[in-house]
Amino acid sequence: MPLECGQVMVSVCCLTYNQEQYIRAALDGFMSQKTTFPFEVLIHDDASTDRTADIIREYAERYPEVIKPVFQTENQYSRGFTNISGTYNFPRARGRYIAMCEGDDYWTDPCKLQKQVDFMEANPDCSLVFHSAKINVEGRAFTERSMRPYRRSMKIAPEKIIDKISGYPTASLLFRTDMVKELPAFYVKAPIADIPLQLMAAACGWAYYMDRPMCVYRLGGMYSWTELMKKDDQEEKSRRYYLQMKEMYREFDKMTGQRFHEEVLRAVRRIYFLTKINNKDYKLVLSEKYREFYRELNFRTRFFIRLETAAPGIYRFLFRLYHLGQKK
Repeated sequence: MPLECGQVMVSVCCLTYNQEQYIRAALDGFMSQKTTFPFEVLIHDDASTDRTADIIREYAERYPEVIKPVFQTENQYSRGFTNISGTYNFPRARGRYIAMCEGDDYWTDPCKLQKQVDFMEANPDCSLVFHSAKINVEGRAFTERSMRPYRRSMKIAPEKIIDKISGYPTASLLFRTDMVKELPAFYVKAPIADIPLQLMAAACGWAYYMDRPMCVYRLGGMYSWTELMKKDDQEEKSRRYYLQMKEMYREFDKMTGQRFHEEVLRAVRRIYFLTKINNKDYKLVLSEKYREFYRELNFRTRFFIRLETAAPGIYRFLFRLYHLGQKK
């Protein structure tokens, strides 16, 4: 369907908070896109206390027809609002499609949007297009250097979107705007935004994965969700996160008439298992009951779990040695 005069094809939705050292890369990634269609960039800054808002204003003045910011004077997340995109960005999206990218991630392929939109336009039954990402680790960490959910480009059935081993990079997601015009309760109540979006996509179609790293995911940034989970009482935060996610899946299961009931049950059990890894409850992690999920872990993770349980002294020595080298 051709665009009407003045209509944008894609609304890029971006959330920022205290990301002055990252936001230029995100904005440059947006503005480097080579497309045959117009797009807009909707940015929500959650009352940053550093120079993030100043940098956004600089770009908005340079590209006033594209970059449309909202600047909060009070931090919404601290007030308990987790549905920031659904409250402040999705309602003002004018595009046929929405592309996601947090302020500390960035796009690396100037043809990313064009490739994704071309596929969606040619496949009206497809509800989500995503791709792999490179991982930029802040500091040093024993982790993977890429998010590559699958080993080739492929169509993903709804069941596989719900019950999946690997997460999808948020900065890779592109979906139809109609999907989020009326947000279900399970999205609004969810502690994170990317998984409920994927569930919504599964409820109304299939997905397509492009096996091409067209963005970078930053791991370990000071204000990233991962780092915030590590602060204070991690065990209590993990428990609360699991219960919220369990409730989210339960509401999704109810909304879809239990059409994906078995996949929902497995997804909930996997989340519980992963929270136990974060809390180092290795007795449960290594139990026969969760062996199927343990086998899903990559070799590196399994190796360090086994090392820490079998030789904790060696593990602690290597851990201190590694982080001592990081400080030099």
